[in-house]
Amino acid sequence: MGFWELFKSRKVYEGDIVDLKERYRVDEKSAYDGVPTVYYDVLRHADGEKVGTIDLRLTVEGKMYYYGHIGYNIQKAYRGNGYAYHACRVLFKIAREEFGMDELIITCSPENIASYKTLKKLDGELLELVRVPPGHPLYTIGEKTKFIFRYRIDLKNDDHK
Repeated sequence: MGFWELFKSRKVYEGDIVDLKERYRVDEKSAYDGVPTVYYDVLRHADGEKVGTIDLRLTVEGKMYYYGHIGYNIQKAYRGNGYAYHACRVLFKIAREEFGMDELIITCSPENIASYKTLKKLDGELLELVRVPPGHPLYTIGEKTKFIFRYRIDLKNDDHK
């Protein structure tokens, strides 16, 4: 199977507003800080247009606590449409069904108002506002505090199915 056939055969997880198409997986041996991660393209459901990316980190031990399980980036031209919210909702289902996760941590910087609003809309529990330790990679790029949200994915809760 050639590269393009392999790329086209990647699994697609459908949502109402956006779909997630798996790009690639990184195991603990080759991942940043040894954290296995799955990367997805965020595609607009209506036309398949790529609007951003999202990744699922399968653990948040140690330094990764400040990054959380999920990282997303919506392209500038597509921001303000709720795509990050809808991508997270699809990713919640993947986390539960494919990886057996029942809890997720998502973080954001207090200055990132759009991300903060997304996390509030997802209705997670705000755990704490933490100081990022000096020397942490986030600290070195200017992120000195983080809101830490916890999402408990209840298998009986239809909102996360």
